[in-house]
Amino acid sequence: MTQIQSHTLRDGDTEVTVLNIGGVIQDWTVGGQRVVLGHSDPEVYRENPASMGMIPGRVANRIKDARFTLDGIVYHLPKNSGEHSLHGGPEGIGKQIWQMEPEGPRAVTLRLHSPDGQCGYPGNVDFTVRISLDGGALTWDMRAVPDRVTPINLAQHVYFNLNGTDDIRDHRFTLDAPAYTPTDADLIPTGEIAPVAGTRFDFRAGPHLSEIDADRQGYDVNFVLAEGDHAKVRVTAPNGMQLEMWTDQPGVQLYTSTMLTPHGTPWPGQTMNLFSGFCVEAQAFPNAVNQKGFGNILCSPETPYRQVTTIRIARID
Repeated sequence: MTQIQSHTLRDGDTEVTVLNIGGVIQDWTVGGQRVVLGHSDPEVYRENPASMGMIPGRVANRIKDARFTLDGIVYHLPKNSGEHSLHGGPEGIGKQIWQMEPEGPRAVTLRLHSPDGQCGYPGNVDFTVRISLDGGALTWDMRAVPDRVTPINLAQHVYFNLNGTDDIRDHRFTLDAPAYTPTDADLIPTGEIAPVAGTRFDFRAGPHLSEIDADRQGYDVNFVLAEGDHAKVRVTAPNGMQLEMWTDQPGVQLYTSTMLTPHGTPWPGQTMNLFSGFCVEAQAFPNAVNQKGFGNILCSPETPYRQVTTIRIARID
C-alpha cells in the first residue's frame, strides 16, 4: 500500500498541512486557531466518505444518471450518489495517491496521471495542482492536460469552521451571487438559472446562517457568481476570523454539511454532523456535461483545463 505523505506550508502565523492523497487539506491553523475540519489520522482519508479536504474529480459535483454522451458515444460512470455520479466516482482523483513535490515552506506541487477509462471517463489526463501560501492566503492553481476531448471540472472540498469547534450557524455569509441553479430531490440542477432576490438563497447582504436558514434546511447548491476580480465569498465568525475567496470559476457550491455523519478521527473538540462545517467549492456548474446553457467543461490537448482559486483566512478584530 502506497504511503500517505504530508507537507506543511508556513507563512507568518498560518500553517496548512497538505496530504498526497487527493490533495487533501488535513489541517489549517491561523495563530494557533484551527479553521477547518479534519482527521488526525491520515489513513482515514483512504476511504473519506465525506470527501473531506480533497480535490474531487475528474468532474466535481454530480452528473445526472451517471452518464454523458460525447461524439455520439454514451459513457457510463460508477453510481455513488443514488443513481448519479458524485465527485468523479468512488475511485476519483480525490481518492488517488499523487506525486508530491515540496517547494519549501510556502508551496507544494502535486501530480497525477489518470489513465483512459478511469471511473468511466475517456482519455488519459495529466493533473498538476500547485498549492501555495502567501500572506495568509492559500492558492490552488489546478491544471489538467488530456490527450483527447473529455470533461473536467475540479474543485476544492475543504470543510471550514472558523470557530474551530461547535457549529457554523453563527457565521455570517456573503456571496456575490445574483443567481443560483435550483435542484431536484436528488440535488441535480433542473437547468434553470434563478435569481436569488427574495429567496433563502440571497446571501448578498451577509446574513447569519441562523437568520437566513431559520428552519435548518441547510444548503447544498451551486451559486452563480458575479463577474470581476474581487472577493466573491466572505464568511465571518464571532471570534473575528474571516474567510475571503477569489476565483476565476463561474460558480460556487455552498455546502453546510447536510449529509456529514460521525466518522474517522476528528481533531480534538470537533464533531462531524450537520452544520459542523461548510464548503465553498469554486467550480463550473454541476452536470454541465449534460445541461445546455451551463457552460462548456470539455477539455482537449488544445484547450486544457485550468482553475485558480485563492482563500485567505485572517483575524480581523
